[in-house]
Amino acid sequence: MRWGRWVLLFAVGAAVVLAVAYGLIPRPVPVDIAKVTRGPLQVTVEEEGKTRVKDRFVISAPVTGYVRRIDYHVGDNVVRGQVLANLEPVRPSVLDPRSREEAKAMGEAAKAALDAAEENARVAVAADDYAQARYERTKKLHESGFASRDELERTESEARQARSARRSSEFAVEGARYDLDAARTRLKYFHGEGGGSLARSVSVRTPVEGSVLGIPHKNEGVVEAGRPLIEIGDPRALEVEVDVLSTDAVRIRPGTTVLFHRWGGDAPLEGEVRTVEPAGFTKISALGVEEQRVLVIADITSPSALWERLGDGYRLEASFLLWEGDDVLQVPASALFRYGDGWAVFTQEGGKAKRRSVEVGHRNGLVAQIISGVEEGGVVITHPSDQIEDGTRVRKR
Repeated sequence: MRWGRWVLLFAVGAAVVLAVAYGLIPRPVPVDIAKVTRGPLQVTVEEEGKTRVKDRFVISAPVTGYVRRIDYHVGDNVVRGQVLANLEPVRPSVLDPRSREEAKAMGEAAKAALDAAEENARVAVAADDYAQARYERTKKLHESGFASRDELERTESEARQARSARRSSEFAVEGARYDLDAARTRLKYFHGEGGGSLARSVSVRTPVEGSVLGIPHKNEGVVEAGRPLIEIGDPRALEVEVDVLSTDAVRIRPGTTVLFHRWGGDAPLEGEVRTVEPAGFTKISALGVEEQRVLVIADITSPSALWERLGDGYRLEASFLLWEGDDVLQVPASALFRYGDGWAVFTQEGGKAKRRSVEVGHRNGLVAQIISGVEEGGVVITHPSDQIEDGTRVRKR
């Protein structure tokens, strides 16, 4: 009995010691893990944008008068020279001699502006012909192996820019010619003492072919000279404007590839950056934070048949491709943390956390390129907490 009691006490004591020792053993920290993999990686900047017509013409009243109700509707097609509105003189107001002299001066100024626009158009035509010829020569040299692909693409881009400049100069000539017609119209319908008829009207015509985009003044009434009456443009000639943070704008260059998502179609549209505007502006974000923004203008390069339903002012999301690689060693960006002057990750090796310094390349917010420090197939810990140190026991959550 006495020996049995001692044995029982010894067993109980041993059990208590073992329980205390087991309780003092550190428990493995549960962690989330991910593998180090190889695959494609893209670095992009994503922002919301909207479409807009490239060449927008606001047709305004050439003189102060009484405009009749405009019978057009938004979306109606118009041809060059078509009458958009009729202006009748405001009774009994007439042009006095001083106004007539001013109108003559305006006509001379409009004529000079037309001459300058025509000269600029000739320069643009010459530049376009040269750029097209240079592109054709470079294309033949590239096919023969005497020109690089980069040189071919650069001359092709210059040729497209020259063609756009030529088209813009032609529109400038049309606009200057319209201004001259407007100035001459003011003189044509001059009414002095004992001459002219107050019942005569001025026909406001469209200088270009296109569609009606807006009618700022539809109802009849008295309008002042310069008052916008109707907006004309070609909805098939669209461009995209995207305002991005100025810190992102410095990484975007003309020629950068851009993809347009959530525009209404099933597949994204392809595009190319044409211009990064040199001036920024301040914009208040949804959280009330002041941000410096920059407008980036891009062209849609996908076939027009795919986006023919897009119109002026339609919303979409733009993704600017800054860098891409096909076979990139990468880890989740959440596995990285600052260590000293560089970056580090925790790997899971033998049930313990091992801190490894890594060299990081490109990052896109979700994934980071690893230059050195870990190998493909390794296991890293994502979202490491302050409970994890080098050598800490860990287990998969």
